[in-house]
Amino acid sequence: MKKILTAVLCFMPFASFALETPHESKFDLNIRRIGVDWTKTQIGHAEEYSNSPVAAFTASGQDSFVGVFDTALEYGFDRLRWDNSLYMDYGKTTLKPYNAPSTTDEKADKILFTSDLSYAVWDWENVKLGPIMRTEYETEFVGSPKRRRVLRPSAGIALFDHAIFKTLYTTAVYENDFTYMDDPVSKFALEAGWRAEYEIREGVRFNSDGYYREYLNYSQYVPTDFERDLLVNARLDTNLWGDFTFGPYVNYRLAKARSAENYGSNMTFGLSFNYINKFNLKRAESLE
Repeated sequence: MKKILTAVLCFMPFASFALETPHESKFDLNIRRIGVDWTKTQIGHAEEYSNSPVAAFTASGQDSFVGVFDTALEYGFDRLRWDNSLYMDYGKTTLKPYNAPSTTDEKADKILFTSDLSYAVWDWENVKLGPIMRTEYETEFVGSPKRRRVLRPSAGIALFDHAIFKTLYTTAVYENDFTYMDDPVSKFALEAGWRAEYEIREGVRFNSDGYYREYLNYSQYVPTDFERDLLVNARLDTNLWGDFTFGPYVNYRLAKARSAENYGSNMTFGLSFNYINKFNLKRAESLE
């Protein structure tokens, strides 16, 4: 009994120090953006310039609308952070040539659920660095010709909760492609990605996100599988009123298929109208 009492008395100073150490707990609903991306091209008197060497006068008129839904539930306790996000977009492009009927095709079709679990082993001023485990599930609303279904568990290291880089990571990815259910394909890749925000001035904010993925191994040969894949999104949000923003955007996609000799690319410019907000569902400080 005497030994136990002595141990308790020795531990009391350390216990009192621990009780004075606060731990922050937060739970947020982050509406990164709910909006519409719009591009429009009008060609005047195209029939008179059909033989012109200037492509700007011979192109087809185009209307493009893409709806975007991007939200996340963000939970944090002390050094632990757990984010669950849902990204969806869908859009169509309408071509209006002067000498043929209008045609419509899909411009965007994506559903992506992502769950990130990270822990700050090193925590400096507004900079957290540590291991990260990620799980992604990607599919489509319609799909052409097959509906894409891909599961990507991964693990690596990440910098997060920085003033500019909300997340900056590099991971090893084990990808399971169930697009062709009769014979699913397994792949191994290395990936680096980011999500960044920078306030240029009050009411004007620059946003960017994307990834680069390098595939190293496949369970079987599928000609359309990518060897490498790059996606870069950038957007400038200017507050119109309240939580509604308006500004230009650019999306760039570059990829190399296993059977292709050249890279495929897609670049889109346009204007983006969005609703952006963040709701603090729970925020408190607790003592150990």
